Amino acid sequence: VGIHLNKSNELGVVESVKAAAEIYAPASGEVIEINKELATNPSLVNEAADGEGWFIKMHITNKDELNELMDEVAYSAYIVGLQ
Repeated sequence: VGIHLNKSNELGVVESVKAAAEIYAPASGEVIEINKELATNPSLVNEAADGEGWFIKMHITNKDELNELMDEVAYSAYIVGLQ
């Protein structure tokens, strides 16, 4: 909390049995909250990624960077294209 991240800065790592993957900041801003529940219940990331499985909350300092992100429909199409 209190750390400033620039867009694409690494903010953490997700580890599984098979691999580890970095998590990157979607936009620039200050971290205002960390989901401490993940430390004791990491399966929330898989079970409720769009709910209780969040990683951090940020105060976005450059809202224009949000325009570069995919919406849910575009991201779903992107994922399907990878398969």
